[in-house]
Amino acid sequence: MGKWGDGEWGSGPRAARIGPPVNLPNTLTVGRIFLVPLLVVVLLTKFDGLQLFGVSKEILGATIFAVASLTDWLDGFLARRRGQVTEFGQWMDPLADKLLVTAALVSLVQMGLAPAWMVAIILRREFAVTVLRSIIHARGQSLPASPLGKVKLVAQVVAILLLILGRSHIGELFVLGQVALWVATIAALVSAYDYYRRFPTAPRIGAKASEN
Repeated sequence: MGKWGDGEWGSGPRAARIGPPVNLPNTLTVGRIFLVPLLVVVLLTKFDGLQLFGVSKEILGATIFAVASLTDWLDGFLARRRGQVTEFGQWMDPLADKLLVTAALVSLVQMGLAPAWMVAIILRREFAVTVLRSIIHARGQSLPASPLGKVKLVAQVVAILLLILGRSHIGELFVLGQVALWVATIAALVSAYDYYRRFPTAPRIGAKASEN
């Protein structure tokens, strides 16, 4: 958990505990999935007066996304701190991350806040890297996360938040959001190339240990 997509927040091997998946970190992960449809409804539904519960839908949507993003860090932190890393969590966490980011980016396109071609590049990169890492894992190999992956992830989250908030509140935030989206798109392309460049030479898991 806490990997935000393809392991950039922590790519080192972890010993997953086989046992009941019901614990606080996994509950946060599942909760993040339930926030995804709520985010889409808030962003894409046309409310009278553009307010819901007295709050503009942009602020409410940005808050939902920020809370969901925070749980991505928090579930990984708690799992490691409490020794509750499970196979369920390691499988479900990246899925929750991808659902959240995909829903947010597609919503931005529908709202006219992000170019469809840039979102398509980011999402295709996510799919391609996920397939690549799955192949490597199935072969018993390891592929360290690309350093540019962290740049992409941070820029991606910042872009989504600023584009949502900048729509009808602070125009300067929208401009910064566009810049962050460009950074995320470029980082997505370069990091994807870096993954495929290192793919043929990916070492087998435990190879160094066996050599020693």
